[in-house]
Amino acid sequence: MNQQSYYRWWQRADLYYQREHLFFAGHPVQGLADQFGTPSFVYSAARIKENLNRLHAALNATHLAGRYSFHYAMKANRFAPLLTFLKQTGLCGIDACSPGEVEHAVSCGFNPAEISFTASSLSTQDLALLARYDGIFMDCDSLHAIHCWGQLKPQTKIGIRVNPAMGIGRAANDKLQYAGEVTTKFGIYQEQFDEALEIAKSYGLTVSKIHFHTGCGYLTPQLEQLERLIAHCFWFVDRVGQVERVNIGGGLGVPHVATDQPLSLDQWAAVLQRQFGARSIQVEIEPGDYIVKDAGLLLLGKTFVEQKRNTVFVGVDAGFNIGPEPAYYDLPFQPVPLRCSDAPCTAVSVVGNINEALDVWYEQAWLPDLAEHRHLALINAGAYSSAMASNHCMRGQFKEFLLF
Repeated sequence: MNQQSYYRWWQRADLYYQREHLFFAGHPVQGLADQFGTPSFVYSAARIKENLNRLHAALNATHLAGRYSFHYAMKANRFAPLLTFLKQTGLCGIDACSPGEVEHAVSCGFNPAEISFTASSLSTQDLALLARYDGIFMDCDSLHAIHCWGQLKPQTKIGIRVNPAMGIGRAANDKLQYAGEVTTKFGIYQEQFDEALEIAKSYGLTVSKIHFHTGCGYLTPQLEQLERLIAHCFWFVDRVGQVERVNIGGGLGVPHVATDQPLSLDQWAAVLQRQFGARSIQVEIEPGDYIVKDAGLLLLGKTFVEQKRNTVFVGVDAGFNIGPEPAYYDLPFQPVPLRCSDAPCTAVSVVGNINEALDVWYEQAWLPDLAEHRHLALINAGAYSSAMASNHCMRGQFKEFLLF
């Protein structure tokens, strides 16, 4: 791949250059930047629905048709118009991980019965608030949570989040793994599982679901690990005996760099078919990343271009505090010029306006001369960006827009 085309690997039917101008969701992106200002997140409703439909189609082509459900992990993006749109599609419920998320989901139109709740380190106040919502399904993450929920809601059904001590993530990135060799706070390990079942029994709680989420961002090369992980978790399922549902978490990834290939949903669905096809179990999936990540752009204003020693820096008017994934998880957001060019490209580092050394959006990005450009866009900004934003250095201002 030559330098001129390197920054265009991400092009698709709804994100492309036409007559040298970038278009997204049918809109010229320069027009969006001029209208909305920067920094602004823009999300494509059509792409979100397309991503959901693609997931449904993959599973409907297997014997799991009618035996699965999707719960959007709203920690990925909680923008109210986006959540209301998801409710209107009827294609998914909600995965929530805090009482505030539950309240917000209900305010956007979701019924408590459409919400699956899984979280760690819950306080008694958290649990008391959650107990007010009749119909919400609780996945208990610890022995403490089972005790507390049993006192609040005895004789009800619960799920237990388990920790199989196995992880999965994009390119073996341990920053994206929730389980593995290092002991983590998430879920109940095999050594304490029998005790968890006894505690549940003492309150008349029926364990009807096993839940596990062990990592994020996996692509096709990691599907073998996913299959091993699911197979390993049947130890917990079989220990319970009568389990109605198994929640395999989320973690489906999208390409971040030119060398990434899109996740093969056919191969992903085949893994689920092999593991669950012979079992009478409902399968729950919690994709947040896959549904909204590539449906969002972050529009930024260019502030300067300057060479320092042997590095050319391109400055923009927002920093890692409003889109932390590159800094926190080593997940790069490809910078994209709003106008393309066949002129030679230069390797540059795109940096933000926060007074921290980790405020680097992308190192060694091959981009054309940006002297006449006023803006840049960052792709894959639809998930774990605005939802994780802070006001660090008092530069937390941004806007969000849902495009139809």
